[in-house]
Amino acid sequence: MQRRARLRPRLRLPAWTSTLTWKATVFITLMCCGLAALLGCLVHGAMTRQTVGTAREKALTKLERTVQAYETGARLPRGEGIDPAGLPPGLHALALDGKRGTAVGSYRGRPVMWAAAPAEDGTALAVSVDFRGAERTIANLDRAILGSSGLAIAVTLLIGAVGVTRITRRLHVTAQVARRISAGDLDARVGDKARTKDEVAAVSRALDTMASTLQRKLEAEQRFTADVAHELRTPLTGLNAAAELLPPGRPAELVRDRVQAMRSLTEDLLEISRLDTRSERVELDTHDLADLAARTIRASGTDTALTVLASPRVETDRRRLERILGNLVANAHSHGAAPVTVTVDGPTVTVTDAGPGYPEYLIEAGPQRFRTEGTGKGHGLGLTIAVGQARVLGATLAFRNRTEGGAEARVTLPEPAAPAATAPPPDRDGTPTPGSYARRGR
Repeated sequence: MQRRARLRPRLRLPAWTSTLTWKATVFITLMCCGLAALLGCLVHGAMTRQTVGTAREKALTKLERTVQAYETGARLPRGEGIDPAGLPPGLHALALDGKRGTAVGSYRGRPVMWAAAPAEDGTALAVSVDFRGAERTIANLDRAILGSSGLAIAVTLLIGAVGVTRITRRLHVTAQVARRISAGDLDARVGDKARTKDEVAAVSRALDTMASTLQRKLEAEQRFTADVAHELRTPLTGLNAAAELLPPGRPAELVRDRVQAMRSLTEDLLEISRLDTRSERVELDTHDLADLAARTIRASGTDTALTVLASPRVETDRRRLERILGNLVANAHSHGAAPVTVTVDGPTVTVTDAGPGYPEYLIEAGPQRFRTEGTGKGHGLGLTIAVGQARVLGATLAFRNRTEGGAEARVTLPEPAAPAATAPPPDRDGTPTPGSYARRGR
C-alpha cells in the first residue's frame, strides 16, 4: 500500500500560483474575509440581541397588562389567554413551573414573540407580540453587512493588487537585468529611483553596485590579458628566431617545442581578449558545411571520421567555424579516446569521442579558463575560444556525455537564408586524409 501511494502522481498546482502576486492576493483575500466575518458576527450578534431584547420587553409589558386584566376578571384580547394555540411547549412548561419567560415562535403563520406566566389550575397565561418587524430589521442588517463586506474586500484587493503589482514589476525588472548581466551585458543597470527607500530599491542598488564592480574587475582582467599577450609577442618572436639557430639535436627540438607552445598560448590569450571585448566582426559567406568539416579534419592531421547525413550550404564565417571545429576535434583527441567522429546533419555539427566524457563542471557551467581535469595537458582555452566564437557567429554550442559513453559537443548554426542543398556541389573534395569520409542519405 505504501509503495502504491508513492507511485501515485502528486497533485501539482499551476506554476502561476507560486508567484508573489498570487500569494499576496490569497493572503489579502483570506485576511479581509476573516476580518469581515468577525466584524459581521459581532455586529449581527449585537443587533440581534438588541432587537430581540426590545421585542421581549414589549411582550413582557403586554403580559403584565394581561395578568392584571386576568386577575380583575376583565375580558382578554384576542390571541391572549389561557394556553393559546401555538404556544411553544418549552415556554408552556416554564410557566407551569411557576416562572415567567419569553420565546420566539409563530402564531397563525407569522413570527411572534411569546410571553407566558403561570395561571390557575396548572395552566399558562400567554400573550404574543408581532415579530415580523424585528426579523426584517435583522435580515436587512445581514444584507448590509454582506454588501459592505464584499465592497470592502473588493476595494482592499484592488489597492493591494496595485501595490503588490508595483513591487513585483520592479522585482521582474531587477531579475531581467540580472539575467542580462549573467549573459554578458555588463552595462545593464536597474536604475531604480533614488527617492525609493524600500527593500526592493536596496536590492536593485546592490545589484547595480555588484554589476559595476564586476564590470571594472573584468575590464581590468581583460586589459591585463591583452597587455600580457601583446608584450609577450615581441620576446617570443626573438626567442623563436634564436631557437631556429640552434644546432640540430634533442635540446633544440625541446626548445622549439616549448617556444611554439608559448606562441600558441599567447595567440589564444589575444583571441580571448578580443572575444571578451566583443570587438570581433564576422565575415559572412556561403559555404558547404561538409566541405568545411572535411577541411578542418585535414588541417588537424588527426584520425577523425566524417559522417554526412545532410549537408546544407550555410552563411557563416569560415575561419571562425573552422576554429570552433578544430578546437573541438583537438580536445576530443587530447582528452577523449578514439574513435573521434564528426557528424554533419543539416545545420548541426556533432563531435563525439569514446573517452571518459566531460567533467560535471563543464556540462553545468561551461568551459573555464586554465582549468583541466586530472593530469591532462592543456590550459582550458580551446573550448573557451570555441564557445566565444560560437557566440560571435550566433550559433549554439552544447556539451553533454552520451549514455553509451564518451563526450559529445554539438554546434548548431543559425537557420540558413537559402533552402538547404539537396545535392553535393560538383567540386567537393574527396575523402579527408588522414581520417575517413562516409556520406549517407538521411
